[in-house]
Amino acid sequence: MVSVKICGLQTEEMAKQVAGLPVDYIGFVFARSKRQVTPGQAAAMLRAIRTAEHRPQAVGVFVNPGLDELEAVLREAALDVVQLHGQESPEFCRSVKKWFPGVKVFKVMAISAAMSSENATASVRGSLEPYRGLVDGMLLDTFDPMYGGGSGKTFAWETIPPYQQWCREAGIPLLVAGGLQPDNVRGLIDRYAPDGVDVSSGVEVDGVKDIGKITTFVERVKSIV
Repeated sequence: MVSVKICGLQTEEMAKQVAGLPVDYIGFVFARSKRQVTPGQAAAMLRAIRTAEHRPQAVGVFVNPGLDELEAVLREAALDVVQLHGQESPEFCRSVKKWFPGVKVFKVMAISAAMSSENATASVRGSLEPYRGLVDGMLLDTFDPMYGGGSGKTFAWETIPPYQQWCREAGIPLLVAGGLQPDNVRGLIDRYAPDGVDVSSGVEVDGVKDIGKITTFVERVKSIV
């Protein structure tokens, strides 16, 4: 079944409501963003869902962090996954896994319009191969020049297959983000069958998470067999 990640949570009440749904991951943004939270806020949200019957894995979103920044966050908020959304090298991913054993590493690949116009299977494999064995998941998102991702815009989905093939060979999941919302997520899954989907702005109303939209999104994903 396709996994679901709800990213950009900011309040304890919303965290509790989301944890009541069959959601696999919840995301906290520590990078510069309008959805940015502090380690203390993330810790409070995690405490709010600790008694949930089904506790989603907690993902921290970072852009080009240092190990000291990661340590400061992880000391306060018990993350299950560190999601690296910048230009982090394979060597940095190796260091994260060494310094924080037990914490998974997801690497984000930002897809730009230029990349979308190319059929560059060989170059995709070349860019991903150095990460083999050093990451536990890969996520595709639409490139945003200001924040790197979180643009709320889709990318050209026809660029997915070479990433998907590499992830399957590497034995890790491929998640897709970028402009997803309840009305288009089924089209993505039917055509490309990613291992997971990641949504943030697509389940918001006026920049605030909406539990009705989140519920609809989750139901539409989980109804696909």
